[in-house]
This record gives sequence, structure tokens and C-alpha cells, in this order.
Amino acid sequence: MTATPAWPPKSLPRLFVATPLAEGAVVELDGAQVNYLGNVLRLGVGGDVLLFNGSSGEWLATIAEAGRKRMRLRVERRTKPVEAVPDLWLAFAPVKRAAVDWLVEKATELGVARLMPVVTQRTVVERVKGERLRAIAIEAAEQCGRTLVPTIEEPVSLAKLLAEREAGRTLYFADETGGEAMGTAFMAGPSMILTGPEGGFTAEERDLIRAESNVRAVSLGPRILRAETAALAAVSGWMALAGDWRSL
Repeated sequence: MTATPAWPPKSLPRLFVATPLAEGAVVELDGAQVNYLGNVLRLGVGGDVLLFNGSSGEWLATIAEAGRKRMRLRVERRTKPVEAVPDLWLAFAPVKRAAVDWLVEKATELGVARLMPVVTQRTVVERVKGERLRAIAIEAAEQCGRTLVPTIEEPVSLAKLLAEREAGRTLYFADETGGEAMGTAFMAGPSMILTGPEGGFTAEERDLIRAESNVRAVSLGPRILRAETAALAAVSGWMALAGDWRSL
């Protein structure tokens, strides 16, 4: 017996829109999104698109009007509820632009809820463009099926991050000098992973972090990892051991 295909099919294009979504709502598109649907995908009136706005789940919409520069879509029905994203924040020291872009893209795909650039003593790149990083996170969410886009914070100093962090949120400190194995360290609950820059944290910074309450130093294995690799390795470990990968 032939299985009934899922609807909407996974191949439908997904777009993030900054507008309320509800059954019967009309969504107007312009610019790059119109070019993508009309010129790249060759969609016209009657074409189906999946929409999400980061707050109300995913919705099926149909192209009602299609022009060269504008499109009007009518929202039909909701196809996914708002995702129950694990409460994991990633605090990372910015590195070179291409590496940070890649980190934000992959952290979004892995399910991180909040991304927090942190300036440390050895941080080479102190300025990051939040607007660009949000655009990268949106594109990653469109591709991987997320209905939420991670929050991207403005860069803060390590001292400020530690002074203002939530006491009840466990801080997992990726310490290149050694720490507890991920298999026993990571636990479910509000969490923050902190990873350092190229060259790692200074001894002074490690002492400062370890002096904080509710901190667990974590080892990322026997090999030396690039800063962006370390961040994603830690996130993957947390998702597998304490996050929503456990239920798959």
C-alpha cells in the first residue's frame, strides 16, 4: 500500500516574515523574497509557501497576486506550532567574520535559543554586525525548519557577562586546561555554554570564571579545537545529553 505523502511537502519554500500570521491573513512581500519566489523558484499565482514569524509557528500560504516587484500571499492554515526550544544560550568569543558567520548558522540549526558574543582578553575581533548575524540566523532557520529565530545579543565583556548572568542558569565553561567529561557534566535545565577565543582564556579569566557559583568546567576532549569548532561541539554534546535530541 502506498503511503500518503505528508502535506505540505518538505520541499516547499520557507520564508521568515516580520508580520502577524493567522488564518486568512494577507502577507505582502517585496525585494529579495519576491525575486527568490518569482525568479529563482518560478512560482506564480497559486504557488504554495511556508511562512513563520518567530512567534506563532509555521503557516501554509498561497500566492494570490504575483508581480515583478511585489507579491501578495494569503495565509491558509497553521502547519506547525511554535517549537519548544531547549533553554540553551551560547556565549562565544568572536573570531574572524567567516568563522562567526558559520558558527551562527550552525548554532541556529542545532537549536540554540540565544547567541551572546563575549569580548575576552584575547579576543581579536571585538566588533560584530548584529544585523548581518540575524540575517544569517533567519536564513538558517528557514532552511532547517525552525519556527523560532535565536536572539542575538550585542557583544559584552566577560566581566559584564558574569556579573549580570542569571544565578539559576548553569554556566558550562569550556576549559581547554581540563574539566569534567560532557557525559556527566551536562544536565537538563536553563544552561549557558561559554567558549573562548583563539588561544583560549587567560589564567586570570579562568580563575574569574571558576570563582562564580553554579559553574561547571567541561572538557571537550583530547584534541585542540578551533574556537568555532569548540562552541559547536559543546552545543552538540549538550543537545544530545540534556536537550531535545534525547527524545528522537
